Order: sequence, then C-alpha cells, then structure tokens
Amino acid sequence: MPSADRAKRDAGYYAADLVKNGMILGLGTGSTAYHAMVRLSVRIREEGIFVAGIPTSHQTAMRARELRIPLTTLDDHPSPDLAIDGADQVDPLLRLVKGRGAALTREKVVADAAKHLVIVADPGKLVQVLSGPVPVEVIPFAITPVMRAIRTLDGDPRVREGKAKDGPVITDNGNYILDCRFGEIPDPVRLEEQLTALPGVVECGLFCRYMEKTTLVVGEERGCRVVLGRRAQGI
Repeated sequence: MPSADRAKRDAGYYAADLVKNGMILGLGTGSTAYHAMVRLSVRIREEGIFVAGIPTSHQTAMRARELRIPLTTLDDHPSPDLAIDGADQVDPLLRLVKGRGAALTREKVVADAAKHLVIVADPGKLVQVLSGPVPVEVIPFAITPVMRAIRTLDGDPRVREGKAKDGPVITDNGNYILDCRFGEIPDPVRLEEQLTALPGVVECGLFCRYMEKTTLVVGEERGCRVVLGRRAQGI
C-alpha cells in the first residue's frame, strides 16, 4: 500500500476507535472518512457496539448501508456526538479547506451541529498557509454574478466539470460547484465570510469556525499524530 494511502487508513482507523458505544456520528465524504467507516463496521460486528451515522452525501449513505452501519438524520438527532471527516488542507490553527467531493454544504451543516469534529488526514494535507482551490456551492441561477463577484475578491473561479459525464458537477443539493483559486489565503476567516455573504452562494469549503472542537488525526509512518483544539478534550 502506498504510504499516503496507508496514512489515510491508519488515521481513519484511529478515528473510528475514538467512537464509544451509543454515539451518534456524522459520517464525512471521501476516501479517508471511508476508512473510518470500514473500521467502524468491524467494531459493530465484532464488539457489538451500537452507533448510528448521519451521512453527508448520497455516496456516504450508500457505503454505510453496504457496511451495515445504521443511519439516522439530523431531524432525529440534531446534536451528534462527533463527526468524522477528511480535509483537503489543514493549517496550524486547524482551519480547513474541504469540498473536493462536492459535499461541503452537508459536511459543514454536520460539523456545525456536532459536539466534536474529528478530521483525519495524511501528512500531505498539512500546510502552513491555506492555498488550495476553495470549492463554492452556488445555485445555478446565480452562477454568473457569483463568478463576477469572486473575481472582485481576486479569485479565479472555474465551474467544476464532471469526469464521467458532460457538463458541470451537480451536488446532492442540485447546485453547481465553483473551484476558486486565490493563491495563499492570509485571512481565511474573512474570505469565508465574504464568500458565504454573496447572494446565490450556499456554502464555501473554508471551515474556520470549528477550530476549538476539532481533533486532527494525522497518519504517519510510526503511528498517528493527534492535535487537539481547545474544546476537543472530552471525546
């Protein structure tokens, strides 16, 4: 197994082992979160723990059913015990860029609702300054004015195109994704506020409000390194 894949697996397994019997979980979207779900499935089968997951995408829901992880909703459990998810970039203050899987809006809803947020990553996701493309979910009606407004913020927005279909990627919410390049982002908190304030924007992939309740698990060659936010002690 390549080292990056092994790091993702180890981090995902570590996160799944933080789960306690009876917990309600947010289940993120993407390859690293999937490793956590695989390990969680084993624990359900072999240890007999009971958990229920709130999926952040149709893909995650399908995978959870295949792994026999019980599912629930935010309507029934509006304050999950913790959410397990991945990230595209993480800075030293535990601010994130997310959304490569186009599930950023549901991921942010679940992250906001959860008491704790566990982010699993390989070392390649760690950066000193956030600089990756920032996904922005936009209603189709507003795509042109939103792109124009993002350019005034010194961004370079591109409509994300499908890989196995012609045309734009459509989110689970029926919207488009703009991948917006800003170069280095010295003030991601302000940029998140500016992007989400634009009419027609549903959400953006900057996650800057959850630093204190975040636990970062980084898979490394000699095990996992864990970084705790101020309020992440009680998992």
